[in-house]
This record gives sequence, structure tokens and C-alpha cells, in this order.
Amino acid sequence: MWKRMNIQKRLVMIFIICGVLSFVEASLAQALEKVEPLQRDLEMELALSALPPHLRDKATVYTLNPKRGFVVARKGTNGFHSLVARTSPAVYEGTWSFTEYRDDMLIPIAFDSAGFKANMRPLFDIAKMQAEGVPAIKAQRMLKERYQSGVYKAPERAGVSYMLSPVLRAYMHPEKNNEVGTFNYPHYMFYAPNISNRDIGGTDPSSPYPWTFRPGPHGYINLKVGEKEIVGINKEYKQMISRLCSFKKTFCLPEPSPSSH
Repeated sequence: MWKRMNIQKRLVMIFIICGVLSFVEASLAQALEKVEPLQRDLEMELALSALPPHLRDKATVYTLNPKRGFVVARKGTNGFHSLVARTSPAVYEGTWSFTEYRDDMLIPIAFDSAGFKANMRPLFDIAKMQAEGVPAIKAQRMLKERYQSGVYKAPERAGVSYMLSPVLRAYMHPEKNNEVGTFNYPHYMFYAPNISNRDIGGTDPSSPYPWTFRPGPHGYINLKVGEKEIVGINKEYKQMISRLCSFKKTFCLPEPSPSSH
């Protein structure tokens, strides 16, 4: 009788373990499938739209493989690298809990060689974490630890990150909350370690003047391009903008206000 009970207990334990493993596998599969990939040509075009025209042809381009993270789609020769990030590493700064990866983020961004060595690395890492099924809240903690411990170093020299794409969907204030917005905001970001708005007389993002983003060792000075340049960019990428909007409604640009006409 005792042997029979022991066998029953073992069977129960086996069923419990199998159930837990099935749950873990299902959760991992859900994490891997969270981001729906763009068509390859659309993703490459969006990534390259972050750069000015004279740098696009010879830049390295990455596309997202949901099961691996970012992979090289085209090897370049001019030292510039572009991709469409799906999560901003700035979530590590937030006091809010990063509890889930979103499937509606588009952050076309390009770096020069200095930015590629420093500021691009966290983008690769968080994409890989998601692909491997690392829970979002753990990924936030790991990023925070890597920034604080110096694993992620500031760029070794002055330089620029280009974000000239006509479509940007990202956290509006990642250091404060998880609110997301879609913008038509082509701009430049210059590496500016430990520079504040007060240092440069910075204003707010809606102005045509420089302002600081993420003040600290990995900070930037942001500068929006001129209105005429924005009109030209929107015209050049009209078809791409339409394809993105058709792919997912949250990628549609907001209608311009009457005052902007």
C-alpha cells in the first residue's frame, strides 16, 4: 500500500513538473512571437531613412529576427549603422516597472562608429533578451545594472546619431512613465555626456532649438531639422509612411493640426 502511494505521489509530481514546463514553454513562445516583423524591404528602408541621403548606400543595416535579435541584413563600408529598435534602452531609467515588451514600437536610429561601439550595444542586448524570453522586468534590471557598473560606456568621442526618419513611435517620457506616442519628428542627436538644458540654454522638444535628452554619461543634445526639410522627408517617404500605416494603425502619423498648414 505504501509503495502504491509513493508511486501515486511520483506520478502527481511528474504531472506538476510537466505542467510547469508547458507553462514556461508557452510563455517563452509568447515572448518570441511578441514582435511581428515588418517586411524585410520595408524594415530596411525605414532603418536607412534615419540617415541623410549621402550616407545610406554604404551603411550597415540590421533587421530584427524575433527568435535571435538583430542580424546584419547588409554589410556597409562607411562606418554608419542603422536599425529599427523596438524597445528603448531608456526604460532602465524609469521608476515604473517595465513589465511587458510592446509590439507597436518603431525607433529608426543610426549611429556613427563611436555610437555603434557604445550606444548601439544596449539596443542589440534588449532585442536579444526578448528573443531569448527574458522577462521584461528582468531585462530592465539587467540594463540598469550594466549602465551603473560601466558595462555600457559613453562614446569615446563627440559624434552624432541620426534619427531623420519621418515616423517614430516610442516612449514619450521613459524616465517617468510608459506613455507611448507616434511622431513626425526628424532630428539629430549629438553625444553630450553630463550636459544639462541649463548648460546649453536648452528648451523643450517642440521648439526648433537644441535640448538635452537623458542627461548623464549617455546623454544627447537633440536638434530638430527645419520645417522645409521635414516636408521634403515626408514627400520622399510618402509610400513608406503609407505602408507602415497599413501594417499597423498605431504606426499612422497623427493628422496635422489646422495651425500647421
